[in-house]
Amino acid sequence: MNQRVNELQAEMKALGLDGFIVTNPSNLLYLSQFDGLDGDGCLVITPQQVTLITDARYQEALEASLPKTVNLEITRDYYDVAHQVLADRGYQRVGFETSASYALYRKLAALFGDKLVPETGVIEKLREVKDTNEVAILRRSTQLASKGFEALMSYAKVGVTERQVSNWLNNWMLEHGAQKPSFDTIVASGFRSALPHGSATDKQLAEGEVVTVDFGYYVDGYTSDVTRTFALGDPGAELRKVYATVHEAQERMFQVIKPGANGQQVDSAGRDYIADESYGKYYNHGSGHGIGLDIHEGPNFGPRWRSNVITENNVMTVEPGIYLPTKGGVRIEDDLLITKDGNERLTTANRDLIVL
Repeated sequence: MNQRVNELQAEMKALGLDGFIVTNPSNLLYLSQFDGLDGDGCLVITPQQVTLITDARYQEALEASLPKTVNLEITRDYYDVAHQVLADRGYQRVGFETSASYALYRKLAALFGDKLVPETGVIEKLREVKDTNEVAILRRSTQLASKGFEALMSYAKVGVTERQVSNWLNNWMLEHGAQKPSFDTIVASGFRSALPHGSATDKQLAEGEVVTVDFGYYVDGYTSDVTRTFALGDPGAELRKVYATVHEAQERMFQVIKPGANGQQVDSAGRDYIADESYGKYYNHGSGHGIGLDIHEGPNFGPRWRSNVITENNVMTVEPGIYLPTKGGVRIEDDLLITKDGNERLTTANRDLIVL
């Protein structure tokens, strides 16, 4: 944790900040291991000290777990105390996260006036590069998700509903060590699989349909994000071709993913192939994103992400898709660790078309 704080303090120096008020729950967890709810406190960082400010609900647990280098202040007046901590240091420029709510911004502005400096993505950028422990946890998280999908193949069949598939997978993941889902599991079958974010419904799975399942679960605080599309009986020549096209597009993206590549280059490797196969207008989302403490982190793969350059120890999704209205859609999504010379696929579930 000290290394993470040190990196932030170096960024603060470069930005000319005397202090930084951290309020985003994931950033609080990253910097201090404080796992509270949104709005339950803040972290004040100066070049000399780190102060966690929260209330008595967390006091006993934090006194037992916080590093000695972190000061603990117990109060309900989080931001008034933050103001006092920084006033004692003679602050002039105080950074705050632009992800803060407008109500919180107004509170901070009333306290700090023109000394308040908005900063976007400073800590999130640090979080993009995973350390050894984070990589190990993400490896466990993605492996569990892979096993969950494999187990689901023994349950999915004609006649069960999308909602039943979602509930079954949820129960399996929780029973086998997951903490919670990171988003509502997507189960979309038949014509509904052409909806990239089709929430599970009471529609029954039918013979000859493709079924897309997109899910992510937390293990020890870090999430997976996996999508697979399978078929119940022969889905027909057109959807088989769509599947093969998405599979090849993902393979082509894998081949260019390495340190130094940017998000636009990675995206083009798959998107251009899909366009060459005459499905370009049916690919209507980005090609991937970072994962970690949040389900969507940087860097990103997509047409507008040229500035997002990937580096060693990013952990990212790769998720091309094709969606044919009224007919069905296919998405394949895997989680990759960016290595020194390329990438390692962390998700191990079968990527070939499974026909049940």
